[in-house]
Amino acid sequence: MILVAAPRKGTTDTQKMTEHLEELERLVDTAGAQVVGRLTQQVASANASTLIGEGKVEELALLAFDTKATLVVFDEELSPAQGQGLEDQLRIRVMDRAELILDIFATRARTHEAKLQVELAQLQYMLPRLTRMWTHLSRIRGGIGLRGPGETQLETDRRMIREKIGLLRAKLRDVGRHRETIRRGRAPMLTVALVGYTNAGKSSVLRSLSGEHDIFVEDRLFATLDTLTREIDLGENLRVRLTDTVGFIRKLPHHLVASFRATLEEAGEADLLLHVTDASHPEWEDHMATVDEVLVELGFSDRPSLVVFNKIDLLEDPTAFAGRAHELWPEAVFTTTMRTDGLVPLKAALRGRAESLRPVVRVLLNPADGKRLGQLHRHGDVLGQDLEASMLAVLVRLEPWRAEQLRREGVTVEPAPQGPAKLMRESE
Repeated sequence: MILVAAPRKGTTDTQKMTEHLEELERLVDTAGAQVVGRLTQQVASANASTLIGEGKVEELALLAFDTKATLVVFDEELSPAQGQGLEDQLRIRVMDRAELILDIFATRARTHEAKLQVELAQLQYMLPRLTRMWTHLSRIRGGIGLRGPGETQLETDRRMIREKIGLLRAKLRDVGRHRETIRRGRAPMLTVALVGYTNAGKSSVLRSLSGEHDIFVEDRLFATLDTLTREIDLGENLRVRLTDTVGFIRKLPHHLVASFRATLEEAGEADLLLHVTDASHPEWEDHMATVDEVLVELGFSDRPSLVVFNKIDLLEDPTAFAGRAHELWPEAVFTTTMRTDGLVPLKAALRGRAESLRPVVRVLLNPADGKRLGQLHRHGDVLGQDLEASMLAVLVRLEPWRAEQLRREGVTVEPAPQGPAKLMRESE
C-alpha cells in the first residue's frame, strides 16, 4: 500500500504532512495492511479528475509498479470523479481516508447497533460512487476496503441502496428510543461520558476505574467502537455511571458521525464530559481541537466538561507540562493507568462533582427506626447525628430524590444548618 498526502498550499496541513501520514499509517496498520511507499504534493488547486497533478500521477504509477503495491490511500477525501480518474490511470485500487476509516469500523463493530451504524455509513458513502464501486452486479471490490456488515449491499442498485438506507435509519431510531427507555429506568446518579481522540486511553481509564480487566484495551486507533457503561464506586457511598464512547479523529467522515449519533447521545445526556487527552502525544493540542469540533457538530459543546490529561507517565517533565496546562485549564486533572495511584486525582474530581449533586440535609428519625438509619448510612454520607428531644437528628449528604422519597414516607427532612461552624457542631 502507498500513502499519499496532497494538502492545499498555504494551509496548516502542509506543515504537518509527516505527522498526518504517520497517523494514516497507523490507520492502515489497524486495517491490516502494510505500507510500502509514500508520496506527497502540495496542490495549489485540486485537479478535478485526479486531485494531484499529472506529473505526480505518473510518479505514483511508477512507485506502485516498483513496490508492487496493490492499493493507494489518500489522506484527503476524494470526490467520486477523482477516485474514478485515479483508478483508470493507475490500474490499481484507490481509496481515501474516509473509506479507510469506514473499513476499520466495519471490522471492529461487534454489537448489533454498531454494525447497523457502520452499514448505514458505508451505504451513504457508496451511493454517489456506484460507478467506481462495481461494474457488474456480481463483482465487488477487493482489497481492505468496505468489509463487514455492508459488503453484501454492493450487489444492489441505487434504488435498493436508498431503500436500505431508509430501513437502517428507522432501525437506528428504534435503537435510540430503546436507549432512552434504558436511561429513564436507571437509578439516578452522576452520569459521566468519556470523550477524546482515538487511542487517548479512554477504555484504559474505564477499565482501571471499574476494576473490570475484561474490558478490551489495545494500543491501536479505534480499538473499541461499542459504547460501554459501568457504575464506578468512588468511596464514601458515592457512585458514578461512566460511559466510554467511540474515539474521534481528524477528518472523521461526516456519514460516520451521523450514523453514530444515537450512540453518542450517551455523551449528550451525561452530566459531565471527561475530555481525555494523550498528554504524551506531540499533537495533543490539535487532538483536543478536533474533539471540540466534533462536539460542536454533535451539539454537545455546552455540556459541562473536565479535561483529563492521560499517560503522564510517558512525559519527560510532567511538572512542567502540568504548569503549562493549568494556565489554560485550571481544573484539569492528570492521570496514568500504569500506576496504582494514577487515577486518584480523577476519582477526587469525580467525588467533588458527585457531592455537589448531594446537598447536606437534616433528617429527623425515631431513634428506634434502625432500618431508615441504616439506609442513610448505606446510600448517603452521614456527617453526624445527635439526639434532640425525642428524635434522632441525622446530618447527611443525600441525593434530592432520596430526600423526597423520605418526605413522601412521612419523615421530616430539612435543609442543613448554614455555616461551617454550625455544621461542625452538628457533626460532632
